[in-house]
Amino acid sequence: MFHRVNQLPIELPLLEYGDANAASAVQELLGGKFGEMSTLNNYMFQSFNFRGKKKLKPFYDLVASITSEEIGHVELVANTINLLNKNSSFSAPPNMTPLQNGKNMRNTQSFIASAQTSLPFDSMGKPWTGENVFSSGNLVLDLLHNFFLECGARTHKMRVFEMTDHPTAREMIGYLLVRGGAHVVAYAKAIEMATGLDVTRMLPIPSLDNRMFDQANKYEDRGYGNVLFTWNYVGDYEDINKIWKGTHPITNEPLIVQQGAPKGYKIPELDELPEEFAPGIGPEEFQMIAKRLMANI
Repeated sequence: MFHRVNQLPIELPLLEYGDANAASAVQELLGGKFGEMSTLNNYMFQSFNFRGKKKLKPFYDLVASITSEEIGHVELVANTINLLNKNSSFSAPPNMTPLQNGKNMRNTQSFIASAQTSLPFDSMGKPWTGENVFSSGNLVLDLLHNFFLECGARTHKMRVFEMTDHPTAREMIGYLLVRGGAHVVAYAKAIEMATGLDVTRMLPIPSLDNRMFDQANKYEDRGYGNVLFTWNYVGDYEDINKIWKGTHPITNEPLIVQQGAPKGYKIPELDELPEEFAPGIGPEEFQMIAKRLMANI
C-alpha cells in the first residue's frame, strides 16, 4: 500500500505570470520517455515483480523506496506545469474568444482537453505509454536500465532548464537534478554491489555538476544529494543502508539513509477558470452542494 501526504517535496514559487510554452517543454519531464512517468512506472513494476525479495532484500528495498519518491515527483512536475499555464487566457463571455491565446501555443491541446493543466504527454503531445516500462526480471539488467534511465532523465532536465528562465520551472528542475543525481548514484552503487564493477567512476553523466544550476545549490546545501529516504516509518525498507553507505563519489559527503519522508510543503491552489468551465461550479451550485454536504450531519 502507499500512504499519501497532501504536500509537495518543495515549495514552488507562485508568480503572477506563467509561460504556457515553457509548460509544453516541461511536459517532457512528465510524460516523455525519460520523464517522471517512466521512472515511476519502471521502478513500480520492477518492485511489484521482484523475485527473491527476501534473499535480495537490499536491492528490493532500494527499488521500492525510490518508487514511492517518484510518485511525488510526478505530482511535483504536474503542479509545475499547472502553474506555468497561469494567465494564458482571460475570463470573458464566449463571443469574446477568451481562449484565443491557445491558438499560438505549442500545446493547443492543453487549452482544449485539460483546461490548461498537465497530462501524461511529452513535449510534443505524444501520450506516455507502458511500452516505456522495462521489467526484465533479471536484477543486474534492471539495475543497468535504471541507471541509464536516470542519466537520460538528468540530461533532459538540464536541457529544459536551459530552455526557460521561469522561476517556477527552474526551482522544480533544480530540486529534481539533485534528487535524480542521488538516484543515479544509488543505482550505480547497487550495480557495484551486485557485480563488483565500480560504475560510480563514470559519474556524473552528463559531466556537469549540479552546482552549475543556481536553483540546485540550496538543495545540495541541505544534503539532498546525499540522502535516500525509506518513505516508510516502520522499518520495512531500511536495508537500503547495505547499499547506500560510504561517501558520495562526487561530493565525498557521507551517505545517509533517513527513515520516512522529507519535510513537505503546501500544494498550490489552482484558480478557477470560468472561460474553461472549470470547475464549472457557480455560486448557486456551490450553495446547493454545501447544503447537501451538510445534510444529516
